Amino acid sequence: MANALTLLNHCAEPRSDYFMKRRNFISVLATLPLALSSALAFAAKRSTADIAALREQWRDLVPEGFQPPSVADTVSRTEAEWRQLLTAQQFDVLREEGTERPGTSPLNAEKRDGIFVCAGCELPLFTSGMKYESGTGWPSFFTSIPDAMNTKRDFKLIWPRTEYHCARCGGHQGHVFDDGPAPTNQRWCNNGVALKFLPTRA
Repeated sequence: MANALTLLNHCAEPRSDYFMKRRNFISVLATLPLALSSALAFAAKRSTADIAALREQWRDLVPEGFQPPSVADTVSRTEAEWRQLLTAQQFDVLREEGTERPGTSPLNAEKRDGIFVCAGCELPLFTSGMKYESGTGWPSFFTSIPDAMNTKRDFKLIWPRTEYHCARCGGHQGHVFDDGPAPTNQRWCNNGVALKFLPTRA
């Protein structure tokens, strides 16, 4: 389960010194009981077969009229083109591997059926059925759509972490940890600004 150290470094970059301030430290500690109870409740409801079905049947939640792009159809743009396409905050996260402030994303409260796509290229990354409340302040998922992400080791902090990017455009999404709910034990900690939610039904 998530502990205080993991929650403190789960998505933070060195530039995010606000996160180390005492107020934020206390607020993170306060989320531990919620994260623990949420993970335990979730673990009692899902099996390995359930996870496999979610990953295989993700297209069932694709909105009518939306044609998911292929991972093979890679997207490459200049810095100027990305700046024109994205907001300043999206550019900071997707192209410069920044981190949004915890608790600021509207996607934390998103409960509708649908899919979460990359804000840079609309590649589907997660479905609503993969989302859970981690208590960290960032949208979190216990698994992902197959082949949607590329990962790499991140040594920006003292301890190594696993960073993941959109497999189509290379946009930074967040970090994945092994303190999530069973049976995957994964917590894909995502910057909300790097995602766009498409509801199955308008």
